[in-house]
Amino acid sequence: MFAKPVNVLGSRRQLEVTCFVDAGNAMAVPIRLEASLQIGSEPIASTSKSVNIDESNHEVLLELEDLGNIILWDVERPQLYDLVVTLFLDDKPLHNYRRRVGFREARFDTNGFWLNGRRLQLFGLNRHELYPFVGFAAPSRILRRDAEILRRSFNCNIVRCSHYPQSEAFLDACDELGLMVWEEIPGWQYLGDKSWQDLVRRDVEAMVRRDRNHPSIIIWGVRINESPNDPSLYSRTRDIAKSLDDSRPTSGSMTPDSMKDWRQEWHQDVFAFDDYHAAPDGSVGIEEPLPGVPYMLAETVGQFDYGKGKDFDWKYRRAGDPTRQVQQALLHAQAHSKAAANPRCAGVIAWCAFDYASLMNAYAGVKCPGIADVFRIPKLGASFYLAQVDPAVRSVIEPDFYWDFGPRTPFGPGERAAIFSNCDSLELSINDKPYATLYPDRIGFPKIKYPPFFADLNMNGTGKPELRIDGYVGSALALTRLFSADSSADRLWLHADDVELLGDGTDATRLAFGAVDKFGAPRPFIEGEVSFKIEGPGVITGDSPFQFGDSGGVGAVWIKTVPGRTGRVRIEAMHASLGRNSLQIHVGRKHA
Repeated sequence: MFAKPVNVLGSRRQLEVTCFVDAGNAMAVPIRLEASLQIGSEPIASTSKSVNIDESNHEVLLELEDLGNIILWDVERPQLYDLVVTLFLDDKPLHNYRRRVGFREARFDTNGFWLNGRRLQLFGLNRHELYPFVGFAAPSRILRRDAEILRRSFNCNIVRCSHYPQSEAFLDACDELGLMVWEEIPGWQYLGDKSWQDLVRRDVEAMVRRDRNHPSIIIWGVRINESPNDPSLYSRTRDIAKSLDDSRPTSGSMTPDSMKDWRQEWHQDVFAFDDYHAAPDGSVGIEEPLPGVPYMLAETVGQFDYGKGKDFDWKYRRAGDPTRQVQQALLHAQAHSKAAANPRCAGVIAWCAFDYASLMNAYAGVKCPGIADVFRIPKLGASFYLAQVDPAVRSVIEPDFYWDFGPRTPFGPGERAAIFSNCDSLELSINDKPYATLYPDRIGFPKIKYPPFFADLNMNGTGKPELRIDGYVGSALALTRLFSADSSADRLWLHADDVELLGDGTDATRLAFGAVDKFGAPRPFIEGEVSFKIEGPGVITGDSPFQFGDSGGVGAVWIKTVPGRTGRVRIEAMHASLGRNSLQIHVGRKHA
């Protein structure tokens, strides 16, 4: 079933529902289809049609009209409806099909991206669906959590599913959260022979058929990621997508090589460029949008070396060089600010959200371009994204540094230390003495809503100073953050994403842990191992004991339920110097 909203910006909003009915070998079968649009259990509109179905006639078009009171699906208010279609044979209900739908208009033009008639700057990240310990075999709750992190923590309005269609659980969560989606076919750079290209066309059809009812999906990626131009193949993949769903544009990521002859050999609706180059001053370079076509960035920043190397070997490891770590958030901020300076650029989907297993430019089998690690724990690079939210929703102060005076940072954060915040001003104190008043750098980052603040924090840390940051919105104190240089009171932080699980043997939740100071701020570069003790109807998926060394003082395992067992799960975590911490999770028979 394909539900296609039409005239969504007019007063007579309509929903065209194409139903596919299999009559088998019957010559002609009289049936009746009834369609009902509902919100909860309340019907909003309904229609029916009686037809004869045979082998040559199996598509039925139903139209729900005059839906003037429908609320449009939007990133801020992702209104969803239930479409229920019932098949009647001899006036008896034979089959009931239910699908969630949303009404929205999403379009690209040469002046950017427009959602429901208003211009919206795309602000997003790419996502791989790989997890530690289980690969792609994560349960629905864990898959959905990624959408929540992207939308509610990183404040993205779009995600690119790189580079394959991703789980329906993730897409369902995107529908519910107002997170727009670029979805694309599997592949990376390589183009094969005719048989291989037949599979590409098969994949386009499978992707569109499966996912075209998701209102969050606003664009189909019908090119193999970063592949050479192939006009014959990509004209056909575009045509397949359009034949199955003419309501969305098509695209595919382009590189400098494929851009060279784009006028002759590019055949999509939106030009999406992977922009990896440095400006003359070593900051992020952003190309001018191509003339006469809708334009956006499908990738930027990643592990690209914006220094002299101009390669993809910068590794943002939490356990790695702290001077490299602090650059990541600033590079992402530069990319979004520079792209937004040109209204012809629809926006940026930067590379990328989470670290992932890879053999390319990796460290010990893990590629490290994510603003969060493989455990979905934010790095310093996430500080920019975490702060891009209205302070009326929540106030944020996220230093782009560690308050640490150990061997790697003996003089603290340094002379131009960045702090990302959505406050209007910041008051810094050292050991309860006023130190500096800061304001956002709107000159250096003019096109992002909440630019970074900069402070000179190059100092001698032998006295183990405490840092206090007070954030003000207007004249009102909105938030205070405290940071300690004294490691003697450091402790083990432990957190479960969910405290209730379903005892079906597949449900699971992340158990994150890390070293923090006495105020709860992250303490980097901790060594040693974390061991676990678990009691009750749950098992640990992950490393136990867990080695802190390569993960920079944080980590995670997953707590998985046991089939048919319920009750209390108690987990205790232990570290030689950080001590112990514990928590409980309840496992029940009903969905949590």
